[in-house]
Amino acid sequence: MPVIIAPSILSADFGNLNRDCQMINESEAEWFHVDIMDGVFVPNISFGFPVIKAIKKAAQKPLDVHLMIVDPDRYITHFAEAGANILSVHIEACNHLHRTIHEIKRQGMKAGVAINPHTGISLLHDIIADIDLVCMMSVNPGFGGQKFIENTYHKIADLKELIISKNSQALIEIDGGVATGNALKLVQQGADVLVAGNTVFSAPDPKAMVSELKKITSSDIISA
Repeated sequence: MPVIIAPSILSADFGNLNRDCQMINESEAEWFHVDIMDGVFVPNISFGFPVIKAIKKAAQKPLDVHLMIVDPDRYITHFAEAGANILSVHIEACNHLHRTIHEIKRQGMKAGVAINPHTGISLLHDIIADIDLVCMMSVNPGFGGQKFIENTYHKIADLKELIISKNSQALIEIDGGVATGNALKLVQQGADVLVAGNTVFSAPDPKAMVSELKKITSSDIISA
């Protein structure tokens, strides 16, 4: 399967949100990555349902919504109504993860579980066969532009082993510090989805940067 590139809309210019959404539409990216932060689970606040609905209206590709919030169960229906196609909740924020995952699916969305850099892969052992995505944080969540945590490579390899052993179909998504210098190695270790925020939107030509990431992670290069 080709590697999925998901530009993080959090790094977009919110004064020109429609323009940046159209850039993603016209680019080789497959998903829009949408980070939701509540100022409690992480020390930052992003945006709410009106902005998500505006993004959904402009987007011609799936919305990959990453909840960095406490008590995400309260809002699952609202995110489904706002247009989320994939909804990821943090394992650290869920008291009853299995129930949360099944409610996300019942609402018609694909279900993902996000894990912080310090969270062990072993905690996914009993849920990995039930989910569609693991969003692995490769920086501490809350702010863009952070330095990539090198231990992520080992965690990807361990997670890939778990997915195979459990016959899971879950994709491995890497969120944080993804750039042209580490994209290939991430995919070689087993990543399926790369979230790129500052790397895309701070580039002189964001659309060309998406193409560059696609080129770096092409199957021909990976297998070489």
